[in-house]
Amino acid sequence: MPAVGGIGPGTGKEYPGNLTPYVLVTCIVAAMGGLIFGYDIGISGGVTTMTPFLQKFFPSVWRKKEADKTKNQYCQYDSQTLTMFTSSLYLAALLASLVASTVTRKLGRKLSMLFGGLLFFAGALINGFAKAVWMLIVGRILLGFGVGFANQSVPLYLSEMAPYRYRGALNIGFQLSITVGILIANVLNYFFNKIEGGWGWRLSLGGAMVPALIITVGSLILPDTPNSMIERGQTEEAKAKLKRIRGVDDVDEEFRDLVAASDASKLVEHPWGNLLQRKYRPHLTMAILIPFFQQLTGINVIMFYAPVLFNTIGFEDDASLMSAVITGAVNVGATLVSIYGVDKWGRRFLFLEGGVQMLICQAVVAACIGARFGINGDPGDLPKWYAVVVVLFICIYVAGFAWSWGPLGWLVPSEIFPLEIRSAAQSINVSVNMLFTFAVAQVFLTMLCHLKFGLFLFFAFFVLIMSIFVYFFLPETKGIPIEEMNRVWKTHWYWSRFVEDLDYPNGGMEMSKGGQGPKNV
Repeated sequence: MPAVGGIGPGTGKEYPGNLTPYVLVTCIVAAMGGLIFGYDIGISGGVTTMTPFLQKFFPSVWRKKEADKTKNQYCQYDSQTLTMFTSSLYLAALLASLVASTVTRKLGRKLSMLFGGLLFFAGALINGFAKAVWMLIVGRILLGFGVGFANQSVPLYLSEMAPYRYRGALNIGFQLSITVGILIANVLNYFFNKIEGGWGWRLSLGGAMVPALIITVGSLILPDTPNSMIERGQTEEAKAKLKRIRGVDDVDEEFRDLVAASDASKLVEHPWGNLLQRKYRPHLTMAILIPFFQQLTGINVIMFYAPVLFNTIGFEDDASLMSAVITGAVNVGATLVSIYGVDKWGRRFLFLEGGVQMLICQAVVAACIGARFGINGDPGDLPKWYAVVVVLFICIYVAGFAWSWGPLGWLVPSEIFPLEIRSAAQSINVSVNMLFTFAVAQVFLTMLCHLKFGLFLFFAFFVLIMSIFVYFFLPETKGIPIEEMNRVWKTHWYWSRFVEDLDYPNGGMEMSKGGQGPKNV
């Protein structure tokens, strides 16, 4: 596989440093910020299927569900009201991420995490005791604010704390905790739904207070990153902190580059306006397109069909639990593969391999669903072998997503931005992610009702487009120090035209003079 836009091995700066137990524990605690996002994803889908919850807050949806005896599986869940309850959180997260940018830059990464935990805790408390729909909505908005703050700060924190050789693996801890949160939520939903008296949904929604407490307490005991401390004028403390987290005394070169990057960032009065400058074109493109593509992989559609197919295999009433647990376990396992391989095989390899894997699986599932469900959505009696084949391909698809676009959609944007635009660009990244999470969640059930099995092909088309984009336009960032990242753009066949004449304070000009290796085209 030719390394389009790659970098010759062994070039550029290599800062001394080890993966110390201090950094490992710190990054594990910080990565727990993903639990609140994952728990909410898992819990909200389960709660909206609980009959007592629907009867209390969405009686019209419940009546429609009970009255609708059609066998058309395509349109069974087409309800904008209920979808709005789930997806409203993402709009709140979008707005919060814009505010979180300023908080993260001026007050530090850990304070932004603290705000995220407190807001999420308040939202969970209100939802757990909700008596009316307006309480649910207020709770969802607060949950969304919490997610916005956490998703803004945690990936940045992990990328800045980790030694560059291990940055990928430690950053993907965030995605791992999202998948663990989803799995825990699905299992809890199953057991809470069995509680007599129909109040189990309160435990499901209120249970979000636990991951909120974890990140809140965690943010209080975590140290701030040297990058953030320098950015806020705490230079001497930052150097001492850098020595501790790297486990060596020889941190002068890395420290000088961090200070130089910070000095350059202070000259930028308007980071939002700065993003539009020509020299940041590659960064802005990635901040928009990577989260956009991540939401158009079609993971939502695949997850939607899982309960129907697992039911066919013979799980009967436990279909939803089994589908959630099995796909959730595959999700967690494949994310562990990503943690192992991201700094060994590189980001591009995982992106491209995952893309091919998802594309093949979507084509197979579309063919299988189309052959049996047809246009009218009535599958009749499905043979066991058929369901086993489709479920197998669903699991292979989930694995492909979980070791490529799932974690890398958060990792790559968080590591490529220069300090002067890092908080603003990460806000763009989170905002685009939340906007399209909202859009896909809001319309995909309606699209499923109208496009039928063709919806799988719709998403497969985007997987093809995003894989081509990665192949030609995304440079490899494996093993590049975060403050040296500008050199990946300078050697890229396309992006170099935007950055080639720039004077970067943290080593950019040195690299334009040589020692880079040939451009790979």
